[in-house]
Amino acid sequence: MKIFLADTEATETLGRALAATRPANAVVHLHGDLGAGKSTLARAMLRALGVVGAIRSPTYTLVERYPLADGGEALHLDLYRIADAGELEFLGLAGVDATLWLVEWPERGGARLPKADLRVDMAIAGAGRGADLTADSEAGRRWLEALVHIPELRAIPPAS
Repeated sequence: MKIFLADTEATETLGRALAATRPANAVVHLHGDLGAGKSTLARAMLRALGVVGAIRSPTYTLVERYPLADGGEALHLDLYRIADAGELEFLGLAGVDATLWLVEWPERGGARLPKADLRVDMAIAGAGRGADLTADSEAGRRWLEALVHIPELRAIPPAS
């Protein structure tokens, strides 16, 4: 699924739609250059899932944990600053039972990360952003199928 996100509001609409349709347990790998909108999308998802208070970017902390309204826990990781996937051992993620993983720069974590259900590739496209969503599991495929039924998302034009 390819979508053109003309502005921040469109990116937040996509985040809310992803939150509304997400599986009970989900892993999202967010790919894209700096400034592509990965953190904006993650924040919109977290807010829509009931996170209250500040939603901090994990740029320097590498991982932020958030309790969700449904009783689950979300992890938001930004792996831009790690030099080697082995550094993940020091983040205290082994055995974590989070119901949602939002991972920016997942290529830096390699096989040490949980396998993605949904891959989101974001890129600057003219004055806006392009988002290409790809299912990487059966849960991800069902997730994408559910997204097409969100009225607010249907109002966003597809990317060309």
